[in-house]
Amino acid sequence: MKEFTYTITDPQGIHARPAGLLVKEAKKYASSLTIAKGSKKGDLKKIFTVMGLGVKQGESITVQADGADEEAAASAMETFFKENF
Repeated sequence: MKEFTYTITDPQGIHARPAGLLVKEAKKYASSLTIAKGSKKGDLKKIFTVMGLGVKQGESITVQADGADEEAAASAMETFFKENF
């Protein structure tokens, strides 16, 4: 399992448009991808889960990748967060 933590820098937090792109990117990988904020945790491949976390600027999220392509999935997700949030 691969894991990383990222602090959101976007003033709008994780909002609809980039969240949709994030889910689309996550679906490219066979690995199970989960996103967590505090005690809330869910499937990164589901838009309602991502939006339901209500992540604001300055808050940290943790992403876990577990599966056959976990290395590539975690790397791609971390890059996506750095470029979009």
